[in-house]
Amino acid sequence: MALVQNKDHFVSASGILRYSYKDVQKATQNFTTILGQGSFGPVYKATLPSGEAVAVKVLASNSKQGEREFQTEVSVLGRLHHRNLVNLVGYCVDKGQHMLIYEFMSNGSLENLLHGQEEQILSWEERLQIALDISHGIEYLHEGAVPPIIHRDLKSANILLDRSMRAKVADFGLSKEEVFDGRNSGLKGTYGYIDPVYMSTNKFTMKSDIYSFGIIIFELITAIHPQQNLMQYINLAGMSPTGIDEILDKELVGECSLEEVRGLASIAHRCLHKLPRKRPSIGEVSQAILKSKQRHLVKIDTMSFAGRDISRAVSRIEDQQLELSKMASLKERVAD
Repeated sequence: MALVQNKDHFVSASGILRYSYKDVQKATQNFTTILGQGSFGPVYKATLPSGEAVAVKVLASNSKQGEREFQTEVSVLGRLHHRNLVNLVGYCVDKGQHMLIYEFMSNGSLENLLHGQEEQILSWEERLQIALDISHGIEYLHEGAVPPIIHRDLKSANILLDRSMRAKVADFGLSKEEVFDGRNSGLKGTYGYIDPVYMSTNKFTMKSDIYSFGIIIFELITAIHPQQNLMQYINLAGMSPTGIDEILDKELVGECSLEEVRGLASIAHRCLHKLPRKRPSIGEVSQAILKSKQRHLVKIDTMSFAGRDISRAVSRIEDQQLELSKMASLKERVAD
């Protein structure tokens, strides 16, 4: 069922289209196809007039995220546009309901891919690309947006993947502009991803986002959920230069270079430094991951080139053996 635009729609100050409850109800076929359930509320699938699939997030009446977070999401995403941020295509405030309409991300959340029941296994190449995509999204928020934006709730559940397995950062309900006046309303974020410095000072900075990203990188490497003692495993692994090998996701064992794994783990360790000022900027993290990916690609090219050389050598040997056998049979015929 397509979402039909009508005269009741208008473009808000944020540039995001507003839809009526009736239209969203029709588009979701009366909210029948549920995609998931988040802290915000249930998420349903719908369709735009163009045939484009979208996801509709409905603010639950008992949601911890209230109207303020809803307004933050609309205002922030209305002015931020980047290939590694989930695109908000519309919203609905009607009949006491608050709903957000996003581009549909067909491969769901990173959390579900790493910890769900699906058979799909992420390769090392995919995990490296996902880490790079996330870094680009955060880099845009921290260094490209004016004023800069601090996400404040980076976690695998808020990283969504499209049909090409490209990652995008989502859920900006808790985000703040860096020029925020310092007032706070209690701790925000998700257990397992929260910067310990923030927990003790109640001051959230860009370096708190860096900490959360460091946790996500380790989650990509190990497939251990942060709420299942991931930090304890990280601390144990950090006691040895090769410690990360012991907690590498079993699906990756023998399928990737341990040198590359240790390199990415080293980047993540820097993100988790107990002193925020010692943590790298997101630009530095992004560059480090990019270099790691480039080294990986060079290695693949080298192996491929070597493989082609071996293949050609084997082919030449086979040709020579064939020639020798022909000559041998010819000699036998001459002798007869």
